[in-house]
Amino acid sequence: MGNRNFITAARVADIPPGTGRTVEVDGVWIALFNVEGTFYAIDNTCPHTGGPLGEGKLCGTAVACPWHGWRFNVVTGRREDNPDFEVACCEVRIKGDFVQISLPPGLSAP
Repeated sequence: MGNRNFITAARVADIPPGTGRTVEVDGVWIALFNVEGTFYAIDNTCPHTGGPLGEGKLCGTAVACPWHGWRFNVVTGRREDNPDFEVACCEVRIKGDFVQISLPPGLSAP
């Protein structure tokens, strides 16, 4: 965590509790969610057919892919119905009025 590179991805006020959105971080599309005031970020690409998870419906800590309904836990990145599938989780911090994200190793722009 010490020397991780955090990049500003959004304003806190732009993502109200119970919602999510897709943001671009260093050339990578990330799904960013606000769960009751705590922010979580996961890889935006559903491993099923590439659906945009940031556009999915958030219910508690689960987001449903808008294309085929695969549900992922935004805290752990694991698929709820089959934990053999998961998406990468990103580190998130709040700096003033901004949400900042650090990409995990291995998650980079194509």
